[in-house]
Amino acid sequence: MPPPPPGPPIKLNVGDKAVHPAHGVGEVTAIDRREIGGTTADFYVIKILDNGMKVMVPVGSTGSMLRAIMTSKEADGVLETMRAREVAVDLQPWSRRFRAYTEMIKSGEPHEIAKVLRDMYRLKFDKDLSFGERRLLDQAKSILMKELALAKKMQESEILAEVSGIFTA
Repeated sequence: MPPPPPGPPIKLNVGDKAVHPAHGVGEVTAIDRREIGGTTADFYVIKILDNGMKVMVPVGSTGSMLRAIMTSKEADGVLETMRAREVAVDLQPWSRRFRAYTEMIKSGEPHEIAKVLRDMYRLKFDKDLSFGERRLLDQAKSILMKELALAKKMQESEILAEVSGIFTA
């Protein structure tokens, strides 16, 4: 699956939250001017909320590297994706499925990440997950739960309980 086309650049201020496709929700802690390769540019310094990692994103390329937190209505749609009964990837062997799921996570698209989460949760009820499957589940969960909680104005533990309820119902 090709990555989604870059959206329009988003304007952020210190304290704003945004989503980095590979790392999840982060907060703008600074806007720095740096010289790289003889060119001076402004960068957002983003602190990833999950692990404290700092990521620098050029101000002019936010449309391809960052996106705004989803709305509450979009979050409802993502939760509906998790409730869907289909399986996103049914390729054989596992290495092909793993690659497909990894690409879905790397897309940064919430509905795609929700499909990975849904499929891994369902698989978990059928068998013990392998290391790779557990990693996919944890990665999808860490990227999506914080954003869903922010979008729905809930605690992360509340949204996690709601998502767990979807898969145990």
